[in-house]
Amino acid sequence: MHPSQTQRSGSGTVLGFPLEGFGLFTSLLLSFATAFFTFFGVTTIAIFSLLAWNLIGGHMVNYAYSYRYAGFPAGVVALAVALPVFGTLWLRARLRK
Repeated sequence: MHPSQTQRSGSGTVLGFPLEGFGLFTSLLLSFATAFFTFFGVTTIAIFSLLAWNLIGGHMVNYAYSYRYAGFPAGVVALAVALPVFGTLWLRARLRK
């Protein structure tokens, strides 16, 4: 007896996730999730950086700058990169059917 194995046609994986077969909703969800996590990750790092700056004696900086000048632009850039990437994966899977 041989176990049945599925054959994949040249599709790659990233961290174990397949890079083909995404639907439109899944592609949009992954794009916005990427932007969401990038926004909050960069904002967290920026807040702690401003906290350290304020503690070592630099002039007091408003913490709202971490959202405005770090988190928001990083989230927009991540969304601008993720939408075409996941859109291309969706379109490629759609054309193969």
